[in-house]
Amino acid sequence: MHRVTVLALPDVVAFDLSIPAQIFGHRIESGRYAFSVCAERPGAVPTTTGFSVQADHGLEALETADTVVVPGFLPLSDPSPAVVEALNGAARRGARIASVCIGAFALAGAGLLDGREATTHWQHADEFAARFPAVRLRPDVLYVDEGDILTSGGIAAGIDLCLHMFEHDHGAAAAADVARRMVTAVHRPGGQAQFARRPLPKNGSGLARTCEWAVGEIQRPLTVAELADHAGLAPRTFARRFVAETGMTPLRWLTAQRLLEARRLLEATDITVDEVAQRSGLGTAANLRLQMARDTTTTPSAYRRAFRAAGHP
Repeated sequence: MHRVTVLALPDVVAFDLSIPAQIFGHRIESGRYAFSVCAERPGAVPTTTGFSVQADHGLEALETADTVVVPGFLPLSDPSPAVVEALNGAARRGARIASVCIGAFALAGAGLLDGREATTHWQHADEFAARFPAVRLRPDVLYVDEGDILTSGGIAAGIDLCLHMFEHDHGAAAAADVARRMVTAVHRPGGQAQFARRPLPKNGSGLARTCEWAVGEIQRPLTVAELADHAGLAPRTFARRFVAETGMTPLRWLTAQRLLEARRLLEATDITVDEVAQRSGLGTAANLRLQMARDTTTTPSAYRRAFRAAGHP
Protein backbone atom coordinates (compact mmCIF):
# COMPACT_ATOMS: atom_id res chain seq x y z
CA MET A 1 0.00 0.00 0.00
CA HIS A 2 1.22 3.52 -0.81
CA ARG A 3 2.51 5.19 2.37
CA VAL A 4 1.81 8.95 2.71
CA THR A 5 3.57 10.66 5.60
CA VAL A 6 3.03 14.28 6.60
CA LEU A 7 6.03 15.94 8.28
CA ALA A 8 4.64 18.40 10.84
CA LEU A 9 7.27 20.99 11.74
CA PRO A 10 6.84 23.16 14.87
CA ASP A 11 4.03 25.72 14.56
CA VAL A 12 2.58 23.89 11.60
CA VAL A 13 -0.30 25.53 9.71
CA ALA A 14 -3.25 23.34 10.69
CA PHE A 15 -5.21 23.97 7.50
CA ASP A 16 -2.23 22.92 5.38
CA LEU A 17 -1.91 19.69 7.38
CA SER A 18 -5.63 18.96 7.06
CA ILE A 19 -5.48 18.91 3.24
CA PRO A 20 -3.37 15.74 2.80
CA ALA A 21 -5.16 14.27 5.81
CA GLN A 22 -8.54 14.67 4.11
CA ILE A 23 -7.39 13.52 0.67
CA PHE A 24 -5.03 10.68 1.55
CA GLY A 25 -5.98 9.88 5.15
CA HIS A 26 -9.78 9.77 5.02
CA ARG A 27 -11.14 6.36 6.02
CA ILE A 28 -12.74 6.02 2.58
CA GLU A 29 -9.21 5.95 1.11
CA SER A 30 -7.90 3.40 3.62
CA GLY A 31 -7.61 0.78 0.86
CA ARG A 32 -5.42 3.07 -1.24
CA TYR A 33 -3.11 4.80 1.23
CA ALA A 34 -1.53 4.23 4.62
CA PHE A 35 -1.51 7.73 6.15
CA SER A 36 0.56 8.96 9.09
CA VAL A 37 1.89 12.14 10.69
CA CYS A 38 5.47 12.42 11.88
CA ALA A 39 7.60 15.11 13.50
CA GLU A 40 11.23 15.51 14.46
CA ARG A 41 10.23 13.82 17.71
CA PRO A 42 6.94 11.97 18.35
CA GLY A 43 4.38 13.82 20.44
CA ALA A 44 2.32 17.00 20.41
CA VAL A 45 3.21 19.52 17.68
CA PRO A 46 1.97 23.11 18.18
CA THR A 47 0.01 24.74 15.36
CA THR A 48 -0.31 28.37 14.34
CA THR A 49 -3.94 28.34 15.48
CA GLY A 50 -3.34 27.60 19.15
CA PHE A 51 -3.93 23.86 19.44
CA SER A 52 -1.61 20.90 19.00
CA VAL A 53 -1.67 17.88 16.71
CA GLN A 54 -0.34 14.48 17.65
CA ALA A 55 2.57 13.06 15.69
CA ASP A 56 2.76 9.34 16.36
CA HIS A 57 6.10 8.90 14.61
CA GLY A 58 9.53 10.48 14.46
CA LEU A 59 11.68 11.14 11.42
CA GLU A 60 12.24 7.42 10.93
CA ALA A 61 8.80 7.38 9.24
CA LEU A 62 10.36 9.14 6.25
CA GLU A 63 12.60 6.12 5.67
CA THR A 64 9.65 4.07 4.38
CA ALA A 65 7.30 6.77 3.05
CA ASP A 66 6.34 6.67 -0.63
CA THR A 67 5.04 10.25 -0.48
CA VAL A 68 6.18 12.93 1.98
CA VAL A 69 4.07 16.08 2.40
CA VAL A 70 5.42 19.13 4.27
CA PRO A 71 2.73 21.65 5.31
CA GLY A 72 3.46 25.30 5.98
CA PHE A 73 4.85 26.53 9.28
CA LEU A 74 5.59 29.86 10.98
CA PRO A 75 7.99 31.45 11.64
CA LEU A 76 9.86 30.49 8.49
CA SER A 77 13.02 29.23 10.16
CA ASP A 78 15.52 26.90 8.50
CA PRO A 79 14.86 23.19 9.06
CA SER A 80 17.06 21.45 11.60
CA PRO A 81 20.00 19.31 10.41
CA ALA A 82 18.04 16.19 11.37
CA VAL A 83 15.07 17.26 9.23
CA VAL A 84 17.37 18.18 6.33
CA GLU A 85 19.01 14.75 6.45
CA ALA A 86 15.65 12.94 6.71
CA LEU A 87 14.19 14.82 3.73
CA ASN A 88 17.30 14.26 1.63
CA GLY A 89 17.31 10.60 2.59
CA ALA A 90 13.72 10.23 1.42
CA ALA A 91 14.59 12.01 -1.83
CA ARG A 92 17.62 9.79 -2.46
CA ARG A 93 15.43 6.75 -1.89
CA GLY A 94 13.01 7.94 -4.58
CA ALA A 95 10.08 9.13 -2.46
CA ARG A 96 7.71 11.70 -3.93
CA ILE A 97 8.11 14.87 -1.86
CA ALA A 98 5.56 17.69 -1.83
CA SER A 99 5.06 20.92 0.06
CA VAL A 100 1.87 22.82 0.77
CA CYS A 101 2.04 26.62 0.71
CA ILE A 102 5.04 27.92 2.69
CA GLY A 103 6.16 24.37 3.40
CA ALA A 104 8.34 25.01 0.33
CA PHE A 105 10.71 26.90 2.64
CA ALA A 106 11.59 23.58 4.31
CA LEU A 107 12.24 21.85 0.98
CA ALA A 108 14.36 24.77 -0.20
CA GLY A 109 16.19 24.89 3.12
CA ALA A 110 17.05 21.22 2.65
CA GLY A 111 18.48 21.98 -0.80
CA LEU A 112 15.86 19.88 -2.58
CA LEU A 113 14.69 22.72 -4.84
CA ASP A 114 18.06 23.98 -6.07
CA GLY A 115 18.01 24.30 -9.85
CA ARG A 116 14.31 23.43 -9.99
CA GLU A 117 11.09 25.32 -10.57
CA ALA A 118 8.94 25.76 -7.47
CA THR A 119 6.18 27.90 -6.03
CA THR A 120 4.96 29.07 -2.64
CA HIS A 121 2.40 31.50 -1.23
CA TRP A 122 2.64 34.65 -3.30
CA GLN A 123 2.79 36.85 -0.17
CA HIS A 124 6.09 35.20 0.80
CA ALA A 125 7.55 35.08 -2.71
CA ASP A 126 9.99 37.97 -2.25
CA GLU A 127 11.43 36.48 0.93
CA PHE A 128 11.68 33.06 -0.71
CA ALA A 129 13.48 34.45 -3.76
CA ALA A 130 15.94 36.36 -1.59
CA ARG A 131 16.75 33.36 0.61
CA PHE A 132 16.88 30.73 -2.13
CA PRO A 133 18.26 32.30 -5.33
CA ALA A 134 19.14 28.86 -6.74
CA VAL A 135 15.42 28.03 -7.02
CA ARG A 136 13.52 29.09 -10.15
CA LEU A 137 10.51 30.55 -8.34
CA ARG A 138 7.13 30.75 -10.07
CA PRO A 139 5.02 32.74 -7.58
CA ASP A 140 2.01 33.13 -9.86
CA VAL A 141 0.97 29.48 -10.31
CA LEU A 142 -1.11 27.07 -8.25
CA TYR A 143 1.47 24.31 -8.14
CA VAL A 144 4.61 23.03 -9.82
CA ASP A 145 5.09 19.34 -10.61
CA GLU A 146 8.72 18.39 -11.16
CA GLY A 147 7.96 14.68 -10.98
CA ASP A 148 9.63 13.65 -7.74
CA ILE A 149 9.31 17.10 -6.12
CA LEU A 150 6.06 19.10 -6.09
CA THR A 151 5.24 22.46 -4.52
CA SER A 152 1.95 24.32 -4.15
CA GLY A 153 1.04 27.96 -3.86
CA GLY A 154 -0.99 29.67 -1.19
CA ILE A 155 -3.16 27.65 1.18
CA ALA A 156 -6.09 26.29 -0.89
CA ALA A 157 -3.75 25.60 -3.81
CA GLY A 158 -2.61 22.69 -1.65
CA ILE A 159 -5.98 21.08 -2.37
CA ASP A 160 -5.27 21.29 -6.09
CA LEU A 161 -1.81 19.82 -5.62
CA CYS A 162 -3.01 16.90 -3.50
CA LEU A 163 -5.86 16.18 -5.93
CA HIS A 164 -3.29 16.32 -8.74
CA MET A 165 -1.19 13.69 -6.96
CA PHE A 166 -4.29 11.59 -6.26
CA GLU A 167 -5.25 11.80 -9.95
CA HIS A 168 -1.75 10.70 -10.94
CA ASP A 169 -2.09 7.70 -8.62
CA HIS A 170 -5.67 6.66 -9.37
CA GLY A 171 -6.99 8.58 -12.39
CA ALA A 172 -9.29 11.51 -13.09
CA ALA A 173 -12.54 9.74 -12.20
CA ALA A 174 -11.30 8.72 -8.73
CA ALA A 175 -9.92 12.21 -8.12
CA ALA A 176 -13.27 13.69 -9.15
CA ASP A 177 -14.99 11.50 -6.55
CA VAL A 178 -12.65 12.84 -3.86
CA ALA A 179 -13.26 16.42 -4.99
CA ARG A 180 -17.02 15.90 -4.81
CA ARG A 181 -16.66 14.45 -1.30
CA MET A 182 -14.74 17.57 -0.31
CA VAL A 183 -17.20 19.85 -2.20
CA THR A 184 -14.39 21.48 -4.12
CA ALA A 185 -13.54 22.10 -7.76
CA VAL A 186 -12.64 18.91 -9.61
CA HIS A 187 -9.51 20.10 -11.37
CA ARG A 188 -7.47 23.26 -11.72
CA PRO A 189 -4.33 23.07 -13.83
CA GLY A 190 -1.11 23.88 -12.00
CA GLY A 191 -0.39 26.80 -14.30
CA GLN A 192 -3.53 28.67 -13.26
CA ALA A 193 -2.99 31.81 -11.18
CA GLN A 194 -3.08 31.56 -7.38
CA PHE A 195 -5.05 34.62 -6.57
CA ALA A 196 -8.71 33.62 -7.01
CA ARG A 197 -10.42 30.42 -5.91
CA ARG A 198 -12.71 28.85 -8.55
CA PRO A 199 -15.52 27.14 -6.64
CA LEU A 200 -18.39 25.30 -8.24
CA PRO A 201 -21.86 26.86 -8.05
CA LYS A 202 -23.46 26.50 -4.64
CA ASN A 203 -25.10 23.12 -4.16
CA GLY A 204 -28.86 23.35 -4.57
CA SER A 205 -28.79 26.61 -6.51
CA GLY A 206 -30.29 26.88 -9.96
CA LEU A 207 -26.80 27.11 -11.40
CA ALA A 208 -25.71 23.87 -9.70
CA ARG A 209 -28.68 22.05 -11.21
CA THR A 210 -27.88 23.52 -14.61
CA CYS A 211 -24.25 22.44 -14.31
CA GLU A 212 -25.33 18.91 -13.45
CA TRP A 213 -27.62 18.89 -16.48
CA ALA A 214 -24.85 20.24 -18.71
CA VAL A 215 -22.46 17.47 -17.65
CA GLY A 216 -25.11 14.95 -18.72
CA GLU A 217 -25.26 16.66 -22.12
CA ILE A 218 -21.50 17.03 -22.48
CA GLN A 219 -21.33 15.14 -25.81
CA ARG A 220 -23.23 17.78 -27.75
CA PRO A 221 -22.58 21.46 -28.43
CA LEU A 222 -24.04 23.70 -25.75
CA THR A 223 -24.55 27.44 -25.87
CA VAL A 224 -24.79 29.99 -23.09
CA ALA A 225 -28.35 30.62 -24.24
CA GLU A 226 -29.26 26.95 -23.65
CA LEU A 227 -27.66 26.97 -20.20
CA ALA A 228 -29.43 30.20 -19.32
CA ASP A 229 -32.75 28.81 -20.52
CA HIS A 230 -32.30 25.72 -18.34
CA ALA A 231 -31.56 27.98 -15.35
CA GLY A 232 -34.57 30.16 -16.13
CA LEU A 233 -32.47 33.28 -16.56
CA ALA A 234 -31.70 35.75 -19.31
CA PRO A 235 -28.35 34.92 -20.96
CA ARG A 236 -26.59 38.05 -19.71
CA THR A 237 -27.92 37.58 -16.18
CA PHE A 238 -26.91 33.92 -16.24
CA ALA A 239 -23.39 34.69 -17.46
CA ARG A 240 -22.96 37.39 -14.81
CA ARG A 241 -24.16 35.11 -11.99
CA PHE A 242 -22.04 32.21 -13.26
CA VAL A 243 -18.86 34.27 -13.19
CA ALA A 244 -19.76 35.62 -9.74
CA GLU A 245 -20.22 32.11 -8.32
CA THR A 246 -17.39 30.25 -10.08
CA GLY A 247 -14.86 32.86 -11.17
CA MET A 248 -14.98 31.61 -14.77
CA THR A 249 -17.22 32.05 -17.78
CA PRO A 250 -19.80 29.37 -18.67
CA LEU A 251 -17.89 28.40 -21.83
CA ARG A 252 -14.60 28.09 -19.97
CA TRP A 253 -16.31 25.90 -17.36
CA LEU A 254 -17.78 23.73 -20.12
CA THR A 255 -14.36 23.27 -21.67
CA ALA A 256 -12.97 22.17 -18.29
CA GLN A 257 -15.77 19.59 -17.94
CA ARG A 258 -15.16 18.33 -21.49
CA LEU A 259 -11.46 17.91 -20.71
CA LEU A 260 -12.30 15.99 -17.53
CA GLU A 261 -14.50 13.64 -19.54
CA ALA A 262 -11.81 13.30 -22.21
CA ARG A 263 -9.23 12.32 -19.60
CA ARG A 264 -11.65 9.79 -18.12
CA LEU A 265 -12.23 8.24 -21.55
CA LEU A 266 -8.50 8.12 -22.28
CA GLU A 267 -7.95 6.34 -18.98
CA ALA A 268 -10.87 3.92 -19.04
CA THR A 269 -11.28 3.01 -22.72
CA ASP A 270 -9.29 2.13 -25.83
CA ILE A 271 -11.43 4.18 -28.20
CA THR A 272 -9.65 6.38 -30.73
CA VAL A 273 -8.69 9.97 -30.05
CA ASP A 274 -11.32 11.03 -32.60
CA GLU A 275 -14.01 9.18 -30.64
CA VAL A 276 -12.79 10.67 -27.36
CA ALA A 277 -13.10 14.14 -28.89
CA GLN A 278 -16.65 13.43 -30.09
CA ARG A 279 -17.86 11.85 -26.84
CA SER A 280 -16.44 14.65 -24.73
CA GLY A 281 -18.02 17.33 -26.89
CA LEU A 282 -14.70 18.74 -28.08
CA GLY A 283 -15.63 17.82 -31.65
CA THR A 284 -12.38 16.97 -33.39
CA ALA A 285 -9.10 15.32 -32.49
CA ALA A 286 -7.33 18.55 -33.43
CA ASN A 287 -9.38 20.55 -30.92
CA LEU A 288 -8.85 17.90 -28.24
CA ARG A 289 -5.08 18.05 -28.79
CA LEU A 290 -5.15 21.85 -28.65
CA GLN A 291 -7.17 21.96 -25.42
CA MET A 292 -5.10 19.25 -23.73
CA ALA A 293 -1.88 21.02 -24.69
CA ARG A 294 -3.17 24.15 -22.96
CA ASP A 295 -4.50 22.28 -19.93
CA THR A 296 -1.93 19.53 -19.29
CA THR A 297 0.95 20.33 -21.70
CA THR A 298 0.63 16.85 -23.18
CA THR A 299 -1.18 15.07 -26.02
CA PRO A 300 -4.11 12.64 -25.69
CA SER A 301 -1.99 9.67 -26.76
CA ALA A 302 0.87 10.62 -24.44
CA TYR A 303 -1.57 11.09 -21.56
CA ARG A 304 -3.01 7.61 -22.14
CA ARG A 305 0.47 6.05 -22.34
CA ALA A 306 1.60 7.81 -19.16
CA PHE A 307 -1.53 6.68 -17.33
CA ARG A 308 -0.98 3.06 -18.35
CA ALA A 309 2.75 3.25 -17.63
CA ALA A 310 1.98 4.39 -14.08
CA GLY A 311 0.44 0.97 -13.49
CA HIS A 312 -3.24 1.76 -14.03
CA PRO A 313 -5.37 -0.80 -15.90
